[in-house]
Amino acid sequence: MGKNRIALLLCITTLWMDLWAQCAIDRERHMQDILRINTMVGTAKAETSSAGMFGKGSEEQGQTLPAVLVPNGQNFWTPQTQATEEKCVAPFYYADTLFQGFRCSHWLVGGCAQDYGSFTIGFGIKGMDLWDIIKGVSYEHEHEESHPHRYALELPNQGLKAEMSALSHAATIQLKTDRDTVVCIVLRPNSNRGEGFVEIDTNRRMLFAENPVYRIYQGWGERAGFSGHMVLSYGDLGNGEIVDFGILDEKNGVQSLITKGKGKGVAAYVMIRTGISRTLLLRGAGSFTDRDGCVANLIIETEDMTKSFEKMSEECADSWIERFHSVCVEDEDTALTTQFYGALYRSSFLPREMSDADGRYPVFASDGVIGRAKGYRVFGDFSMWDIYRAQLPLLYLIAPDMAGEMMESLVLMYREGGWLPIFPCWNSYTAAMIGDHSIIALADGCIKGIGGFDIEEAYEAIRKNAFEKPLLYEDYASGKGRRSLDSYLKYGYVPMEDSVLEAFHRCEQTSRTLEYVVDDYAAAQVAHMLGHNDDYEQLMKRAGWWRNVINPLTGYADGRYADGTWMGNRLQFTRQSFITEGAPCHYTFYVPHDIEELAEYVGGNDVLVAMLDSLFECGGYWHGNEPCHQIAYMYNYCGAPEKTRERVSYILKTEYEDNPGGLSGNDDAGQMSAWYVFGVLGFYPVCPATGCYDLSEPLFRKVTLNLKNGKQFVILRQSKEESTEDQLWKLNGKTLTKNRIKHNDIIEGGMLVF
Repeated sequence: MGKNRIALLLCITTLWMDLWAQCAIDRERHMQDILRINTMVGTAKAETSSAGMFGKGSEEQGQTLPAVLVPNGQNFWTPQTQATEEKCVAPFYYADTLFQGFRCSHWLVGGCAQDYGSFTIGFGIKGMDLWDIIKGVSYEHEHEESHPHRYALELPNQGLKAEMSALSHAATIQLKTDRDTVVCIVLRPNSNRGEGFVEIDTNRRMLFAENPVYRIYQGWGERAGFSGHMVLSYGDLGNGEIVDFGILDEKNGVQSLITKGKGKGVAAYVMIRTGISRTLLLRGAGSFTDRDGCVANLIIETEDMTKSFEKMSEECADSWIERFHSVCVEDEDTALTTQFYGALYRSSFLPREMSDADGRYPVFASDGVIGRAKGYRVFGDFSMWDIYRAQLPLLYLIAPDMAGEMMESLVLMYREGGWLPIFPCWNSYTAAMIGDHSIIALADGCIKGIGGFDIEEAYEAIRKNAFEKPLLYEDYASGKGRRSLDSYLKYGYVPMEDSVLEAFHRCEQTSRTLEYVVDDYAAAQVAHMLGHNDDYEQLMKRAGWWRNVINPLTGYADGRYADGTWMGNRLQFTRQSFITEGAPCHYTFYVPHDIEELAEYVGGNDVLVAMLDSLFECGGYWHGNEPCHQIAYMYNYCGAPEKTRERVSYILKTEYEDNPGGLSGNDDAGQMSAWYVFGVLGFYPVCPATGCYDLSEPLFRKVTLNLKNGKQFVILRQSKEESTEDQLWKLNGKTLTKNRIKHNDIIEGGMLVF
């Protein structure tokens, strides 16, 4: 018996050591994945095949950042080449030649929106004019090292090397000099309105700053009711000696020994002699609550300001290792795996954490009210027109606990503001884009079993947006409630006479109708799940209203007047006022919940296949914007799955490159990159709130989804030598009769083989 116990103990010990070794191997492998990622993808003008086809100017930019962050953290720490917070200007572009410092950014990454509540830390050496530090110094990409967990830049002319790493709220900056000199550090709020505030606390050896947030879209130019706050500690200086400090601004210039300042171009500076160590360690933190929130975030995430730069860098890397381990890919093509993890990195910026490390957060759509979340984090900046398609579904799959917190955050917005938001950014209601897609986000989470939020309350919010309108016009005009709900319910579509004046995107009536139809379909699924049968029947009837804006004479989306007559548009491949950011040829196919019926409506499967072929072969497909993102998968519903595989493969090869110009349009909060992630894996969530994914073809030899429930789902691509069958999918050994799998098929674990 004793020998058996010893043998059992040895067996368990061996198994444990094998598991530990495997974990160590995975960590090392994912660390290599992190180091290989090109964080510059999307920071230059698009060079892909469909770039500029239908979009111009900022629509041809990826608008991404080479930022250091933890997945979906509060602050994005990026090198800065553009100081403004103006709309459609990202903080960094690859082609710029002047480096202006490290920016604590809240840029809506990948879009044409704005940064807000942001701050920049600039630095230089004695002899440099302070204004030159703010303007920026020449730099070259060959002297930088950019990774998701760490950024470093050498400035040979200044004899400086600057490095930074960060967690969700706090960051550490390490400055090294090659000589005994004086280093100047400048902290400035990026307030275009000249309302930034700075203060120097010489006793605590800290710099403080505040940058009030202003809204765009609904209430353009009005205060958003909160500010960005920042603290920068210069206390851990080794042998460093404070030589000078003060305030500068555009009106008064440089004012030595002054401790407070406010106004246009205001900044605080401190000059420090490096001494023997020649290394300065700065620690900073941001907050959307107040100065105390900054300090608390700093203390918590830097362990009372004792955490080393290397330790913070390691913790940041660990957060990316955890995210990457959720999708382990194995393939001989290292370039492909690197591009994949780069896309997963860019899919992990937004929505962002709004709450502090202690749970305090600015109450949604309030004027300076601070709440406290207990047991969960509060998230904001949902670029909802984009991310409900693939980016949020990706998080539902690989980070369901965090996704649950995001869904609870949407319910919290309803609880605090009275309505589900249309496009909740800057902690405010906006009607920035069309649709009512918080409904879809919540419905998709409900159907997929994402926990962490009250489904009954979520449906209460969903139903209110779908059936009711604010009683006060002021509430409606400020962004609450579905746009043009009255005319949509009256006519079964938004007629051309309704210009949708209380929205940023006016007109676009046909696109708006088609997106509301999908919102209603998603809402119906939750109503059915909860037993609200009357609501279900009404919503499903509305889910068929797409027929009201697809002209039966042409088979394409068309404008329609209140009397039922059609515009009769014949220009299907050019932008039209009744279509959002695209052409009728794009929105004709935006019926993801009813593709078989769409095929019958236009004349049958062969006709729909011919229309899809025409879109691709005539150069009408525009991958650089979201309305096209489900189109390649529609062949699956028309008896032509081989064309889905062909089209998806072509898009992956031609619309994504691993270089600064490698995105064909705005990344839009990670949606463009999330499409790539799904495309490479071989499946895509064509229709929300169904719990289904449509299959294409996996690019990797093996993928292992390490699910949060402890199970694994493995995707294998067999070579022709390994299988005699041609292009078939098998799930757990059984051949699939449809090119589709369910969310639960994945969550329950198993094996999918192509």
